[in-house]
Amino acid sequence: MRRTRSSLVTTALAVLMAFAALGVIVSVVASVYGRRTVADATAAVRLRAMQQTRSNLRLLEAELQTYRLLPVMLGEYTDVRAALASGTVDPALNAKLALLAARTGAPVIYALDTQGMTIAASNADRPDSFLGHDYRYRDYFTKAMASGATEFFALGSVSGRPGLYLSRRIDRAGRPLGVVVVKVEFDRIAQAWIQDHMATFVVDADGVILISSDPRLEFHTTRALSPARRRTLAQTRQFGTLPLLRAPLTLADDRSRLGDGTPAVTVSLPVPIAGWHLVHMEPLDAALRSAAARTRSATTIAALATIAAMLGAWWLHQRRKRNAGARAELEAEVARRTAELSATADRLQIEVEQREAADQRFRQAREELAHANRVGSIGTITASVAHEINQPVAAIRTFADNAAAFLARDEPARAATNLQAIVELTSRIGTITAGLRRYARRGAGSIGPVALDAAIDGVRLLIGDRFRAKGVTLDLPSGPEARLTVIAGRVRLEQVLVNLLQNALDAVAERPDARVDVTVGRKGRDVVLTVADNGPGIDPGIADDLFTPFATSKTDGLGLGLGIARDIMTEFGGTLDLVPAPRGAVFRMILVKA
Repeated sequence: MRRTRSSLVTTALAVLMAFAALGVIVSVVASVYGRRTVADATAAVRLRAMQQTRSNLRLLEAELQTYRLLPVMLGEYTDVRAALASGTVDPALNAKLALLAARTGAPVIYALDTQGMTIAASNADRPDSFLGHDYRYRDYFTKAMASGATEFFALGSVSGRPGLYLSRRIDRAGRPLGVVVVKVEFDRIAQAWIQDHMATFVVDADGVILISSDPRLEFHTTRALSPARRRTLAQTRQFGTLPLLRAPLTLADDRSRLGDGTPAVTVSLPVPIAGWHLVHMEPLDAALRSAAARTRSATTIAALATIAAMLGAWWLHQRRKRNAGARAELEAEVARRTAELSATADRLQIEVEQREAADQRFRQAREELAHANRVGSIGTITASVAHEINQPVAAIRTFADNAAAFLARDEPARAATNLQAIVELTSRIGTITAGLRRYARRGAGSIGPVALDAAIDGVRLLIGDRFRAKGVTLDLPSGPEARLTVIAGRVRLEQVLVNLLQNALDAVAERPDARVDVTVGRKGRDVVLTVADNGPGIDPGIADDLFTPFATSKTDGLGLGLGIARDIMTEFGGTLDLVPAPRGAVFRMILVKA
């Protein structure tokens, strides 16, 4: 009896210890594996959200690029200038603007005189016509009159429809004639962003949601607005009488939540409009549920395995039967998830191909703009190149006359010397014209090792005479530092240098001690080119927006050159920045050394 009781006690203690060990093992597996699966699931959702955000941003950038050149083109439209100069309504111009709006997809195009009164509009024949309306209180009119061009998002005061107003001032002989405005609406883009249980939207610098895949979020705020800011917005009527309530969203790095309280991952990328950001929120609930299910499965398997090992041979048979069912369930789950992953991979492949096609169109448009910038500067460069050619042409004429005279005197050796000089001068003319043809050639060209001295010589041939003609000292680097090799494309590197040097020349042209210096240095493994002038410098009011499209300090400038130059440097893997300086303007280019 005592032996039986002792055996029962021992068995009871063993069972208790086994259950205690089982509990410890289960807890460890659940804690370690659970944290890892949750981290993996969150990382996967974040990667997917980043890819989706970049794709959505490319769509928005392509839409903006389509319309940004319209105000520039309208500024050169003779009928628009004539209507602004006369200040009278021209029905024929209204019809032409309506046809242009229909062909480009712009909701409305209109022209304002210097008092903000609409004198021509593409919607002149519609009930919501803008003709005769006074828009002098609108920021897109006042800022365009003050700075030359602006981009302003607001609710339409007549139509009540939101949109981005692209405006540009029209001048004649240094006097403003008025402003042309192109309105852009983003309904099509918002529709393209719509996905199940996700949120994609654009916020401005105040945190106001301007464009959203969920219309219920539009014109709500992601953070509180101060009373002073609300009064300012009410005065400008940017959002009409909308109350600008807080959006039912929580935006935080690790604690973001959608409107229904679902946890989400948030990704934000800057939009090429000052203060704007594109925000994409992707729900985490499905991924967290999947991670929890995997954790429970792993914990169950660990518990079953531990019990099977402790119970011995008799329990081994039972465990095998249970495992057979578990394996079948696991195989079915694996097969189902494999099918889901295959379908997801197919969808992702289609999306990747679509994004690559959109990216290719964007790159092509950007290169066309860069080529147009080069062609636009050829007119200025041609005079300099013509002077470079005139000198060898005159020398060729002299050497040819001398050779003829030597031949007449039966002195062939001296005639041959003059003919050899003619050959060398002809080769120099060929070098100059080849550089001009190369600079004007269409196409981005390849990116690879480029000798700095070759690019600097090309720039010297293209614009050196402009500096000499205006009496401006141009100090270009020579010696060992100019013989470094960098990763770039020669034509586009010359384009960036020509752009910076022409801007510097325009800035110092009226100074008696005008000077522009180009220096080369090293920063670690990178090569640094600096273009500095002793002009008046850059106005601090536009310094922050200097590289954005249509931002310029010149009265007749488009504001495209520096933006194109920065894009080219980014494609080279380098940077282009304005460096603070006590005097003049200093631009710094950083290139990767080959």
